[in-house]
Amino acid sequence: MLGGGTFVTQNKVLPGAYINFVSAASASATLSDRGFVAFPLILDWGKDGEVFTVTQEDFQKNSLKLFGYAYTSEKLKGLRDLFKYAQTCYFYKLNGGVKAANTYVTAKYKGVRGNSLKTVIAVNADDNNKFDVATYLDTTLVDAQTVATAAELVSNDYVDPIKTATLAVTAGTPLTGGTNGEAVTGTDYQTFLTKIESYSFNILACPSDVSTVIALFVAFTKRMRDEIGVKFQTVVYRTVADFEGVINLKNAITDVTEDFPAYSLIYWLAGREAACAVNKDLTNKIYDGEFTVDTNYSQLSLVAGINAGELIFHKVGDTVRILNDINSFTTVTGEKSKDFSSNQVVRVLDQVGNDIAAVFNVKYLGNIQNNKAGRLSLWGDIVTYLNELVNLGAIEEYDTGDITVSAGNAKDSVVVECPITPVSAMKKLYMVVNVN
Repeated sequence: MLGGGTFVTQNKVLPGAYINFVSAASASATLSDRGFVAFPLILDWGKDGEVFTVTQEDFQKNSLKLFGYAYTSEKLKGLRDLFKYAQTCYFYKLNGGVKAANTYVTAKYKGVRGNSLKTVIAVNADDNNKFDVATYLDTTLVDAQTVATAAELVSNDYVDPIKTATLAVTAGTPLTGGTNGEAVTGTDYQTFLTKIESYSFNILACPSDVSTVIALFVAFTKRMRDEIGVKFQTVVYRTVADFEGVINLKNAITDVTEDFPAYSLIYWLAGREAACAVNKDLTNKIYDGEFTVDTNYSQLSLVAGINAGELIFHKVGDTVRILNDINSFTTVTGEKSKDFSSNQVVRVLDQVGNDIAAVFNVKYLGNIQNNKAGRLSLWGDIVTYLNELVNLGAIEEYDTGDITVSAGNAKDSVVVECPITPVSAMKKLYMVVNVN
C-alpha cells in the first residue's frame, strides 16, 4: 500500500501523496465518480467471508441470487433505500452460520434463506435414463439441469451438487439446517474494516447502535483519513464524534421491525451522501425512502442539534427533509474553521485530495523526474483539475499563480501549495425591506 495522509514535517518514508487541509482564513485531470458505499450487513443469504460488489443495476436485476429475496421483498426495504442513490456498494456479510443441505445439494451460502430451497427430480420425458433436476427458491424455479447421474450436476447460483448422491424421483426435497449463526460481535466488524481498507468509496456505513462498534468505525475513519490519506465519510447513529469525517445521524425510524432497527435511516443517508455531486448540498432535500422517520423535534431542539453536529431530518408540510447537510465537527481551531462542518465543503476537499493523489500516484510516482519540467507538468495537471471544479461551481475562481509546486527537502519530494475556496449552497436569507 502506498503512503498517504497528513504531514507535519517532510519526513515520510513510504512513497505516496501526503496532503494537509488547512483553513486559510483561520490560519492568517478529471473528477472521479461518486456514489460508492461500503456497508457491512447481517444477511440471510449472500457471499461468505469476502467483500462483494453490487451495482444499482445488479441489485435491481439480480437481488434474488445476491441476497436471496426478490427486489420487492420487505426484507430488502433497507437496500432499496440505499440504492435509490448509491451507484455501487461494497457489502460484507457479518454473520457466519451453517449452509442448508439435503441428499442431493448444499446451499451456496450460509444462512436461513437456504432452508427455502428445494430439489425437484423427475425422469426426463425424452430419455428414461436421465433425470431433470430442478432447484426452486420458494415457488420460483431458479435452475434446471438434465443429467444421468449426480456426478454430472454443476453448481448454480443457489446450490452446489453432492456428486456422490444417488438421484431418485422426488416431488420436492427441501434443504434444511441453514442458520445465520451466533450474534455478530465487534470482531466481525473489525474483520470487515480490515477487508474494506483496500477499497475506494465515498461513504462508509455503520449499521449499529452499539457504542463500542461505533467507536471502532470512528477510530477507523480518523486513521484512514489522517494517517493513510484515504478520504471518505462515515455515517453513524447518535454519536458525538466532533470530526468532519463522521456524519452523526439523529433521527430514528418509527416502523421498527426485527430486520430494521431504529437506526435504519442510515441506508438512505449513506446512499444519498455518497452520490451527492461535489458541487451540490443535501440541505432541504426530501427523504423519498420507505421508512417512517421520527421528526418529533421542537425548534429549540433542532437548533441544539445543529450546534451539536447532528444531521437531522425535519417535517416541512407533508415532506421530510434534511435540515442541514452537516457532519459532526463542532470544535473550531486555528487550522479548521466552522466551514469544515459542511458536508459540501468536505466533499470538495475529499474530491481534491483523492483525485490529485490518484494523479500523482499513477502518473508521477517513480515515473517523472523531480526537476523543473516535471514539477511544471504536475502544476499543469493540478491547475487543469481545479479549473474543472471552477467550471462546476464547486470552488471559487482562483489565481493560478497561487498554485505552486516546488522541490521538497529531499530529492524525491515535491511540495504543493494549493489554496482553494469551496463554494457552499445558500442556506440562510437575511433581508431588509424598506417601506417608503
